[in-house]
Amino acid sequence: MAYSDFKLGDLIKNFSLKINETSEMFADVPEVECSEILTILLKENVDLAVAINTEKARSEMIIAPILLEIRRKFNYNISLFSGVDFNVDFSQKLNGFCDFLISRSKEQLFIHAPVFIIVESKNENLKSGLGQCAAEMVAAQLFNQQEGNEISTIYGAVTIGTIWQFIKLDRDVISIDLKEYYIRDIQKILGILMQAVN
Repeated sequence: MAYSDFKLGDLIKNFSLKINETSEMFADVPEVECSEILTILLKENVDLAVAINTEKARSEMIIAPILLEIRRKFNYNISLFSGVDFNVDFSQKLNGFCDFLISRSKEQLFIHAPVFIIVESKNENLKSGLGQCAAEMVAAQLFNQQEGNEISTIYGAVTIGTIWQFIKLDRDVISIDLKEYYIRDIQKILGILMQAVN
């Protein structure tokens, strides 16, 4: 079993989590301006990625540039991992690959303090990625406990590049923002990512 095999209902049961479905969870988060680099990349890439319509195209042309923008905005004091093996606890089936992971440390050779998980949803269905994202967030929380990192809240996002949905894991409560953010809301998406990593 891997992260992608988790269904949200099973994860809630297996890890004794509480679920909180809410809307506008990040309503108060201020927007963040796009750099000129990201503005140009999205203008060139979004329509092309949508036309190609593969996970790889969306990942490389939309998602990665947005996450690299966050890394620049933090002056490269955070690390970004893509397609990394994140095996935390095989006995609890918390193992497998993460599409993207942001760590609150400069170390780029290894994961040190994961704070944000990003999952590329399959078949353009955000709901289908919630279980995987939540499982990776539980693993990140456990990883931080094992490493002695004082990070009690883990954030996550399920995305197809053009649409984003955000999740928060605070101790044993998983909060899912039912609002979906579209690429036209890029300043809000950047704001949420920045606040979560902060």
